[in-house]
Amino acid sequence: MPYRNNRPQRNNRNNYNNYDNQSLPPANDIVLSPPDTTLMVVVAFLVVIGLMATFSAGAPKAMDLGQNPASFALKQFAYLVVGFFGLKYFMQLDYKKLKDWAVPFAWFVIIMLALVDFTPLGVIVNGAKRWIMLGPIQFQPSEMTKLAVILLLGSAFNRDSNLFDSVKWARYFVPILIMVFLVLKQPNLSMVVLLFLTTCVMYFSVAGSIKYMVGAGLAVIASVGATFMMFGHKLLHGYQMQRIQIWLNPNSDPYGAGYNIIQSLLAFAAGGFWGVGYGNSKQKLAWLPEGHTDFIFAVIAEELGFLGCFLIIGLFWTFIHRGIIIASRANDMYGKLLAVGITLSIGLQAFINMSVSSSLIPATGVPLPFISYGGTSLVVSLCMVGILLNISKKRIKRIKNYERNY
Repeated sequence: MPYRNNRPQRNNRNNYNNYDNQSLPPANDIVLSPPDTTLMVVVAFLVVIGLMATFSAGAPKAMDLGQNPASFALKQFAYLVVGFFGLKYFMQLDYKKLKDWAVPFAWFVIIMLALVDFTPLGVIVNGAKRWIMLGPIQFQPSEMTKLAVILLLGSAFNRDSNLFDSVKWARYFVPILIMVFLVLKQPNLSMVVLLFLTTCVMYFSVAGSIKYMVGAGLAVIASVGATFMMFGHKLLHGYQMQRIQIWLNPNSDPYGAGYNIIQSLLAFAAGGFWGVGYGNSKQKLAWLPEGHTDFIFAVIAEELGFLGCFLIIGLFWTFIHRGIIIASRANDMYGKLLAVGITLSIGLQAFINMSVSSSLIPATGVPLPFISYGGTSLVVSLCMVGILLNISKKRIKRIKNYERNY
């Protein structure tokens, strides 16, 4: 029998195209793998630790207010339930549909920020007007700016990293600038720093011009530094200048502005390697006023010691590691950008909070994600994790080996 070559002839363009098309899976041949199990376990551990720490650190303050000792933990659990439904929803929704939500959601956040800054609905706590009161519900709109900025930048940088596109400026960058202005007015400088760092990371993720960013960054630093030296006392709010001075020398005002950070460091020292035991912290009783919010990491350090701190740092490190892996495996650039933005936003926020508690950087009002008491932060963080888990599910079905007949 004469030899028959049944393989498509590569010198025939039509046959070659047919062969190539057969090698590609059809559009509907995409399967969804289970979400990233490691990431889910890490978030579950952080949430459970957060509930335990909120109960322990918040009980003394609740009793001082004449409330149930578990009131802060119960409220946090209620927000956790809301956040869980948000996580579930975004984990099932196709993340590509979020492109259509980016701009409307950003303007919704802008409206909420404007209500805080320019209406009586805004509530002042500790000298900052960051919360909005709607009946029995109190929430912090600035926490939503993290997700809004990530969605806007993901849509803007989806195809290229061009910063000088007029369409991008009108549609994506102008809302970001408005949000930054309104957040600064509260004032909430720490959130602006977090948004700036997230923007830089997402820009570099799309191979943005490093020379341009370095040049622009040096110019901004130089101009801001010169302006600060000449007019810093007028440009910065009094408490912001005071925080920088106290960070450099907390003992300059040990019973005033430096009180919190001194008590936080004492909590770290008292915890040692093993800790004093869960629920046995002394600093939370009367010496650390914000023990259930901004300085909850110090209470954990006192009760669980170095081992507890190491566990939390390891969990956040694992979170960042899994997030980067999810970004690298995403099927499209939009998914990569969202994964990078969400991962680094939560990771940087955790780093800032833990650094404040240990006096590595000046004091800020950034909560520890999943752990600090705060409903808005918890709900927004869980929704962001839902999007990240959604991205981790996207997979292309493996192509079967092409059978060759000779």
